[in-house]
Amino acid sequence: QVQLVESGGGLVQAGGSLRLSCAASGRTFSRNAMGWFRQAPGKEREFVAAITWGSDDTRYADSVKGRFTISRDNAKNTVYLQMNSLKPEDTAVYSCAARPGYSLGSTRFEYDYWGQGTQVTVSS
Repeated sequence: QVQLVESGGGLVQAGGSLRLSCAASGRTFSRNAMGWFRQAPGKEREFVAAITWGSDDTRYADSVKGRFTISRDNAKNTVYLQMNSLKPEDTAVYSCAARPGYSLGSTRFEYDYWGQGTQVTVSS
């Protein structure tokens, strides 16, 4: 079992930056690939980024590539999402998720554990 709690969301102007954190509890955090997803009002949850447990591979949605960076610190049981050059269309609830095993996943069906999410609002 892995429990996940996100933090770091808030209101930011377009062009600004935010850093999201996802704190995990459970002994097997380091054996999970981790991902970030987001859901805007009236839209389905969509993939944002993912990272392997060894941080040797990452994957990003095209819409955030070059602006967002996912990273993790297994010693702190935490995964991060650094978001730069934010746009109003990035406004959503951002959730982290854990996927047991090594390989990356880019669909919500591939992840077993989810946090409650943190709101990110980007004003124009």
